[in-house]
Amino acid sequence: MLNWRRDPGYEQSIVLHELRMKQLESEISRVRSDSEQIENEIEQLDRENARLETLLSCVDRLCFPPESNSTPPPAIESDCESSLR
Repeated sequence: MLNWRRDPGYEQSIVLHELRMKQLESEISRVRSDSEQIENEIEQLDRENARLETLLSCVDRLCFPPESNSTPPPAIESDCESSLR
């Protein structure tokens, strides 16, 4: 006959393990949500940077015409007008 005894801490360690797994799943979910928010903010910043680059190129064209050009700069071009909005 075997003299087998149940480990008294086994069930408690299983419960603690399951609790830790739930905590980790919750943390993973939070990190994914934070990552999605950061990705959205990066996309927004990329769009804003592109818009600012367009505006800067319009300012450069209007304020600093090429040296070889002796004629006054043309009226604001349509791509510059649309960038101002």
